[in-house]
Formats: sequence, structure tokens, C-alpha cells
Amino acid sequence: MIAPRRLHRAAGAVLAVFVTVHIANHLVALAGVDAHVRFMERARLVYRQPVVEVVLLLCAALQAASGLSMLWTGRHRRRTVLGWLQAGSGAYIALFLAIHVGAVLAARIVGGLDTNFYFAAAGLHVWPFALFFAPYYFLAVAALFAHVGCALRRGRAVVARMSGAGVVVAVLIVATLMGKVVPVAIPARYLATFAFAGP
Repeated sequence: MIAPRRLHRAAGAVLAVFVTVHIANHLVALAGVDAHVRFMERARLVYRQPVVEVVLLLCAALQAASGLSMLWTGRHRRRTVLGWLQAGSGAYIALFLAIHVGAVLAARIVGGLDTNFYFAAAGLHVWPFALFFAPYYFLAVAALFAHVGCALRRGRAVVARMSGAGVVVAVLIVATLMGKVVPVAIPARYLATFAFAGP
């Protein structure tokens, strides 16, 4: 039987490729939504292939499950700040994966929506949902960078630099989704997924 830590790292290595592309895709939106969509359409030629998509979904499930298993079994041995940062950031990432992947699949399969930039941004343009989505996305990106920094095991300086970079990237992504960097006009069909979206 494969140890949870090895399983976690193997799944993480596969996911790291997708996550790097996904973060880059969001940062491309700094040049405009059209640039984001063009980048996404090219990337989807690879990660929307059925076999690739199944592998990514399985890796996400394994990453979350193995991470939570290690979080629980190591709860009495965790003594350092970095240890708790790695555990806490990992727990948030697992929560985010469960919510985000579930929402994306439901929107695609049940709602028939293209889960593009507008899908991600819609909640940030509807009150009071923005109060949830702004910290939800910010913490996901910040936690990801902090978790990777801790996993590298190169000391506090590396973790601090990774965490700092994560905060900057998170602010840029959330600000772009909110339309604070480039103009964003959310189509009505995306706004309509929220109960209080208005007319």
C-alpha cells in the first residue's frame, strides 16, 4: 500500500502542472478578458481531453484525501509554525478543491455553462456574494503558494518569499476578477446563477 505522503506528492506533482497553467491563465487576464479566453482555449486543448481531465480529477481527490489523512495523523506531532502553516494551508486547499471542483462540474453538467473567466468572476459582481468570493479566491491562491513553500522544506526564508508572492498574485487575480484592473462585464446568464442577482 502506498504511504499517504508519497501519494500526496505524486498527485501534487501532476496537479502542479495544471495549477501553474491555471494561475498563468488568470494572470494573463491582466491584459484583458479576451487575452485570458484565448490562453484558456489553447490550454483546454490539452486539459479538457477526457483522459487528462479524469487523471486531474483523480489527482485532486487523492491530493485532498491524502492531505487530510496526514493532517489528522500528524496532529500530535506538529510543533513548529511552519508545520502548522503547511497543515492549515493544506486544509484550506482541500476545502477549496471540494467546493471549486464541485461547482465547476455542476455548472458544466447541470447548468450548461462554459466555466470560463465570467463563471469565476460572477460571484464577485453580485452582492452579498462578493463577501464570500473575494476571501475565498484570495485565500486559495495565498494558501497554495504558502503550502508549496512549506513542502519545499528550504527554510523560513523560502516560505516567506513564496507566501509573499502568493499574496501579490492573489491580490492581482481577485482585483482582475472584480474588474478593478481591466473592464469586466459579466453576461446575464452567469449573474442569473445567483439567487439575488437582480433583474
